[in-house]
Amino acid sequence: MSATMSILFYAKISRTTIRKTIPIYLRVTIEGKRMEVTTNRFVFPNQWSSKMGRVKGNSKESDEINTYLDYLKHKLYQFEQDLIREEKEFNIENLRAKWFAIGENKHTLMEAIGIHNEEIKCLVGKDFKRSTWVKYKTTERHVQDYIHWKFDCIDLLLKDLNIEFIKALEYYLQFIKGLSINSRGKILKNLKKIVADCTDKDWLLKDPFHRFHVKHVDAKVPHLSADELHRIEKKEFGIERLSRVKDLFIFGCYAGFAYIDMANLTLEHIKIGHDGLRWLIKDRQKTDMSERVPLLSPVEKIIEKYRNHPEAIEKGKLLPVPSNQKLNAYLKELADVCGIKIRLTFHIARHTFATTVTLDNGVPMESVSQMLGHKFIKTTQVYAKVSDKRITNDMEAVIKKYAEGYI
Repeated sequence: MSATMSILFYAKISRTTIRKTIPIYLRVTIEGKRMEVTTNRFVFPNQWSSKMGRVKGNSKESDEINTYLDYLKHKLYQFEQDLIREEKEFNIENLRAKWFAIGENKHTLMEAIGIHNEEIKCLVGKDFKRSTWVKYKTTERHVQDYIHWKFDCIDLLLKDLNIEFIKALEYYLQFIKGLSINSRGKILKNLKKIVADCTDKDWLLKDPFHRFHVKHVDAKVPHLSADELHRIEKKEFGIERLSRVKDLFIFGCYAGFAYIDMANLTLEHIKIGHDGLRWLIKDRQKTDMSERVPLLSPVEKIIEKYRNHPEAIEKGKLLPVPSNQKLNAYLKELADVCGIKIRLTFHIARHTFATTVTLDNGVPMESVSQMLGHKFIKTTQVYAKVSDKRITNDMEAVIKKYAEGYI
């Protein structure tokens, strides 16, 4: 007895385009397994009937789309008969092979991205973090919008890709979406990786994007000077939320932890080091690299201050940390009160630790890199800006030598 096939046409609201239209998708279900493909047709939300799975009205445009949907349904039944005639099992895998004509180089870009992202999703918590999957889903959304903007369709065959495609995508991300050079660079890098994987799967004979170089600039995140840091430390606040935000920021300046790692600290992360002193030791969420930082006096005082804080106790955390959004909003208010001119965010605390607290006080770059939990010292060099004070300290002997008349 042949398996039963269920066919559904539906409009995907989550893929609303920049023209405010929604794409129509086809979903086929056989014995609980699904295949979803695009129809390369778009409608406005008020034109679509979810109940009927068709476009409303009797206009020429709606008739054309509905006729095409009927054709796709007929095609599916034809494939079913083909499989029966070929004495092959009628299942979703064999139907998918028929639909995409596997072996005939008919894989599509959005299909490749979708399969890649599903593989990443299945490995979240094992080989990948959820944030990695979210980044690739963002790439998927931008590429989908671009294809609709540029080609007025939903998908393209992989074999039709060329370097002009990704160059035009870069233009779209910059001038239409208004993304910064690094933001669009991440999307382009993700796309290059997915397409390169397609050559490994023999879906492409060669990588069409291999000659395209993704542009990147080092982010110029500022840090506080020693004077600005002390100005914040000395400031007393009568408002509890500002007092707490000040303490958390100071904690970041003297411990160097990123927001998410500070928020996830517990008492278990305080260890006794080889020197007999207390250290904070924790794997970074972003890289799984270990951060190992001796507790400086300001950090010890803040930990002790919040040791019995009800919010921290309830969550089982070392500190009562609000959301990153709230923390940065309150830091703007704190900066105004303290006369800090730069736009203060919590990430600046990490840069301040790398530069003002450590490097400016003679701590070697290699040690700073270890404390920050960086995989590569090049990453630390981006964080750790060389200040005038560091140059003066490094040049002290040379300045003295020439001041005394030596050549």
